[in-house]
Amino acid sequence: MTVPTATYRIQFRNGMTFDDASRLIPYLKTLGISHLYASPIFTAVSGSTHGYDVTDANEIDPALGGRAGFDRLTERLASAGMGLVLDIVPNHMAASPENAWWRDVLAFGRQSAYARHFDIDWGEPLTLPQLGQEFEEALAAGELRLVLDETHGNFALAYFETLLPLNPSSYGAVANRLDDPVATRMAEAAAVTSGEDFARALRDILFEGGDRATLRRKLEDVSSDREFLRDLHDEQHWRLTHWKEAARHLSYRRFFEVTGLVGTRVEDPRVFEDMHRLVLELVRNGKVQGLRIDHVDGLAEPKAYLDRLRAAVGPDTYIVVEKILGAGEVLPESWPVAGTTGYEFIAALSDLFIDASGLRILDNAYRGLAGEAGDLDEGRRLAKQQMVERNFAGETGRLVAMAAGIFPEINREEIATAVRELLIAFPVYRTYGDGGPLSWHDSAVLAATASQVMPQLDRRALDHVLKLLEGKIDGDAAHEFRIRFQQLSGPVMAKATEDTLFYRYSRLLAANEVGGEPGKPPEGPDGFHRRMAERARLQPHGLSTSSTHDTKRGEDARARLYVLSEGADVFAQAVERWRHMNLSWLKNLPGGAAPEPNTEWMLYQALAGVWPEEFDRAQGDDLRVRFTDYAVKAVREAKLRSAWTEQDGAYEEAITAYAAALVSPDNDAFLEDFERVLQPFIAAGYVNSLSQTLLKLTAPGIPDIYQGSEGFDFSLVDPDNRRPVDYTRLTAWLDEAGPIAKLQAAALKQRIIAIGLQLRQRHPVLFAKGDYLPLKTTGSRRDHVLAFARVHNSEFAITVAPRLMFGWLDPGVLFAGPEFWEDTSIAVPSPLHGLKADLVTGKTIEPGGSISLAALLGSQPLGLVSPI
Repeated sequence: MTVPTATYRIQFRNGMTFDDASRLIPYLKTLGISHLYASPIFTAVSGSTHGYDVTDANEIDPALGGRAGFDRLTERLASAGMGLVLDIVPNHMAASPENAWWRDVLAFGRQSAYARHFDIDWGEPLTLPQLGQEFEEALAAGELRLVLDETHGNFALAYFETLLPLNPSSYGAVANRLDDPVATRMAEAAAVTSGEDFARALRDILFEGGDRATLRRKLEDVSSDREFLRDLHDEQHWRLTHWKEAARHLSYRRFFEVTGLVGTRVEDPRVFEDMHRLVLELVRNGKVQGLRIDHVDGLAEPKAYLDRLRAAVGPDTYIVVEKILGAGEVLPESWPVAGTTGYEFIAALSDLFIDASGLRILDNAYRGLAGEAGDLDEGRRLAKQQMVERNFAGETGRLVAMAAGIFPEINREEIATAVRELLIAFPVYRTYGDGGPLSWHDSAVLAATASQVMPQLDRRALDHVLKLLEGKIDGDAAHEFRIRFQQLSGPVMAKATEDTLFYRYSRLLAANEVGGEPGKPPEGPDGFHRRMAERARLQPHGLSTSSTHDTKRGEDARARLYVLSEGADVFAQAVERWRHMNLSWLKNLPGGAAPEPNTEWMLYQALAGVWPEEFDRAQGDDLRVRFTDYAVKAVREAKLRSAWTEQDGAYEEAITAYAAALVSPDNDAFLEDFERVLQPFIAAGYVNSLSQTLLKLTAPGIPDIYQGSEGFDFSLVDPDNRRPVDYTRLTAWLDEAGPIAKLQAAALKQRIIAIGLQLRQRHPVLFAKGDYLPLKTTGSRRDHVLAFARVHNSEFAITVAPRLMFGWLDPGVLFAGPEFWEDTSIAVPSPLHGLKADLVTGKTIEPGGSISLAALLGSQPLGLVSPI
């Protein structure tokens, strides 16, 4: 397998095209990047900002530069000796008429050549939850019209800008009603052709002499006949429904709660072939060297999919999967992949940089302020219960109906309770049984879950459901139940945890990260060493990331917020003071004061994470817009007093006003106090940023740099983290020479990345195969540093990263000085005793069995030591 030494994630769209990326290649090459890591590049819905809403998996998006632009990019990468890792989306596509496969399904229903490409329940017409009100109300309001879709040459029912193609069998009724020769010819063609022949015949009729102007006028006239439109709607293979109905009833599998993304049946070999035709061509032609598999847990049979993909791309292609590992969970050993996209590495950083004693102080303060919201375990259960009973009620109900059909002798409500409670209690995203028995790990997960829910359930019903999940019941229905449960438990976990609980439970936002474990006591260096040793053993080539397009905040905002656990007393007391200062901005609403104390606590943390070191009050509009947008998104995600589906305008206005007040240039007393309190947090946060960067560069795994985060990334959650990157500034920093003492902090971070990545390129085997060796620290400041070595034969590199530096730094200085480190030293085993040099400063390290931290870190923020 060809293993990258470092990847650089580019988010295409939002102003980034293939030619734009091509211009960055010299910069990325100098930085030390081996592989560009591209967000999805295949044709997506018009105006897509992310590319995961694919409409054509076999076309490179013209909006990015098309195939020609892509070829220019890959040619320039190859000339620079760099590769390309491509993000592909096998789980879903856009449920949009822009998707030719979906259009065909809308027109021909279960007779469509693509009816089995999508995960649709054809026991009923295809539900389309697109209406802003009930169908009859939309009809009465004149929101539905019969139109001619001149782009594709067919009749369509229009709902505003969405044009839904009609069932060809209904063309006769349209022709009769219109009494138009063009419509009559279209109906005649519909009676004798289908699929692509049908579309071609209609275009020939329309664009070779048809009187389209008259036809359009007649269509406009007939659109006022509501009874006709109602009857016409009933003849289609689909039914328009209110968008709010999707949670309760939907006839296709969606991606999480996104009805605009329909699940695909990539487990079918034909669907796999159709969805991967271009991807496989690009790999086989040497254009693409690696693949990132989006949302692998959404697939019916992940292992079978990965086996098929590996067989198709060969053994040399680098493959990683987007997979969130729960506490104690490991990637299945049988998967033919290099590892995950690295969320568990972020969790390891949290484990290292959060101070356990300070976290207990924060916990006491937060519980006293937040009330019921301060109970993490209860909050998790309530969030998952909401997902099961409301947001995914339709999917849960389908599981219940399937199980009840398999076991008609068991009370249906008892089965429903068993299914719901298992989904709520499930501790990981999913298990992976398909046609055979569960693995020992999955069996243990299921047994533990059953043990947890058993006291409150009917034992007979629970046992029967467990047999389905264990694969002990034969038959297609039992197999489908098992797959559907596994495909649902992941979305329930993700939406309940990442997109609900993490916006409700705000004790320490830095721990509320994708894949994070905010309830787990941090284990410090011992826990980090244990995790890295396991990583070196299980997935040494998985990505190590600290920011992605899905993380809740930029890596440097998170690094700063870790420090709140160190200065817990200072922060807790400050929040009480700030709440009093801003009391006049609270609004008394029928549902209570807004924002409530829990939300205030969250807002002060979020603002602290993104606060500029030098805030220009006269130019704070950008921060105000970003912060207020985040505040509204946060309360909608929390789903307590407002939500995406049920927005409370008065509450959101109160939240927006309060958030805006926190950055208002007129709020002098608060701003002065906030800035004063934040200074030691900012200083220690910078050190955390540099330390976590060095750890990512040298720990087991492949360092992944998210676009722009080679400088400081203080972004909030998406879309804030997709703002344009100032590559002119970053390139200028990289070109700077001179000692690190003269670099500003953000440029120093970039310099450290360049040093680390260039070391990896010089010693690829050391970092790809080298052992992970924890190094013992002794002395009075031993708890303030983490050290380890990577060792392979005679090659080695020693990483020295400070931690817990709150209160020990002078303003503007990123190191504490030799007097702080006193007698602290790192024990160096004999194979590493020789003459060494620190790569950050060039400083020589004398031979011997220890490294003095007063000497190494007395005048620099961290150390990366290598033999001379």
